[in-house]
Amino acid sequence: MNNADVAAALDEIAELLELRNESTFRIRAYQNASKALTGITEDVRVLADSGRLVDVKGVGKGIAERIEELLSTGKIGYLDDLRREFPAGVRSLLAVPGIGPSLARRAYLELGVQSLEDLKLAAESGRLAELPGLGEKSAQNVLRALGRVSKREHRISIGKAMPLVEELIADLQAVQSLPNLMPAGSLRRWSPTIGDIDLMATSSDPAAVMDAFVNLPQVRQILGHGATKSSVVTDNGLQVDLRIVEEAAFGSLIQHFTGSRDHNIELREYALNMGLSLNEYGITAASTGAVRMFTDEREFYRALGLAWIEPELREAQGEIRAARDGTLPHLVGVEDVRGDLHVHSDWSDGAVPIESMITAAEDRGYAYVAITDHSGGIGVANGLSPDRLIEQIGLVRQLAERHPRIRVLCGSEVDIRRDGTLDFPDEILAQLDWVVASVHSGFNQTEEQMTARIIRAMENPHVDALGHPTGRLIGKREPYAVDLEQVFRAAARTHTALEINSFPERLDLSDRHARRAIELGATLVVDTDAHAPAHLDNIRYGIAMARRAWATADDVLNAYSFDALQAWLRNGEP
Repeated sequence: MNNADVAAALDEIAELLELRNESTFRIRAYQNASKALTGITEDVRVLADSGRLVDVKGVGKGIAERIEELLSTGKIGYLDDLRREFPAGVRSLLAVPGIGPSLARRAYLELGVQSLEDLKLAAESGRLAELPGLGEKSAQNVLRALGRVSKREHRISIGKAMPLVEELIADLQAVQSLPNLMPAGSLRRWSPTIGDIDLMATSSDPAAVMDAFVNLPQVRQILGHGATKSSVVTDNGLQVDLRIVEEAAFGSLIQHFTGSRDHNIELREYALNMGLSLNEYGITAASTGAVRMFTDEREFYRALGLAWIEPELREAQGEIRAARDGTLPHLVGVEDVRGDLHVHSDWSDGAVPIESMITAAEDRGYAYVAITDHSGGIGVANGLSPDRLIEQIGLVRQLAERHPRIRVLCGSEVDIRRDGTLDFPDEILAQLDWVVASVHSGFNQTEEQMTARIIRAMENPHVDALGHPTGRLIGKREPYAVDLEQVFRAAARTHTALEINSFPERLDLSDRHARRAIELGATLVVDTDAHAPAHLDNIRYGIAMARRAWATADDVLNAYSFDALQAWLRNGEP
């Protein structure tokens, strides 16, 4: 039982309380406690054993008692009681974008809907549309959303998959040195969501590696246990396959299994035009039948006359042509990041004091960090009033003097109201070094309304960045309707940076949208939206999206030096 396990239990309680129509503040208490536990590095068991759970901001006495019960007994009686009120199938309705707790509750109580299949039948029969306040259009939207859910139901976010795989790799490396052990497939391409996971390695003793693999503590079920390939299901329901392959063909095999499918199809067609055929074992000359194997993936691409194609780019989006022509970009990397410009503290809904976030950014070697607590508009994030923001500015200036090794910017994540005005007046915003404007409510506006709303906010001269520009929560909430072409053009015109939010549940902008934004002349900013020090590590997910968008360091604002950042803020260019 680790921090993530406890956080998942608290999230489930919050979800069930939503179904029960409990108060927003009670629901938020469990959500905040969950967020706090995922954002700290200290083990929850250590905190519980030393009586320090209540020292974690967001964990009150009652929730601490629930956590201690879970750690000592493996369950929470209160959670079990809530589960009995709503069948598991009812809770699954919340995975459908557009189905909030209110509609899920009504569908269950009034229509007897207890599963996704029940919901589909209710929508198709017209019963769902007959619910007061719903209508045929909403029912059709539910059907479309159900189709999307069925396609992704076996996928999880990269933020859950990557740490698990890193644990598995570390445990296997402890048994035997495996220099070629790595993930393939969508995980190696850093896709936002992951299905089954493929691990590949070479080994002098495959049997020992396979025995160790199927006996790892994360394994819940063994699907297959062979001499060179084994399959397991982990305790979070993810299938992981491990292949031990010949070292002589490792480069060809890892290329083949990294994919994507469309990339490999295009690559095979490209090779056929050269009189070559490809498979997972190497390159075959059609004229002679001679097969060339590769230990190194770079040599595989070089043999085709192509520059090395980074795994993140292998999505059949023009990368093969660019590799042939020598026009692939030098992609931005985590090592290029100079600072984080979207960070929260316990002044709003963060887990720790401002100075703790400054110190955490300083420890990462950052040149700058912006404290951007929420404005008060949405009401549930303990947002700052104008008076509290003025008070915070004074504190941040004082703390900046105590931390001369890092530039500390006074900022705010300001709510964009329905009409495009901002939650703080201009005279307050003018006192800030950095302003992120975000939509947190009114997601049901029309595309025309939302587009005008966002562009009006970006046209405010005090706004420096647009936070999580489409509002999506992967697997939970679809993007709101907005004309992104217009938004991207306005961002270029107004010199407003467009955020790639690194939280794995957001990754917003998506890679596809971020690439288009760059094409239209906009600048990206890759932020973590950190609510605790550990969240700063999420930068790798946001940078992965930027890399998938073909972004270079020149395209990412927080890859600039502090002086270049200041020049951009003044002039729109470094």
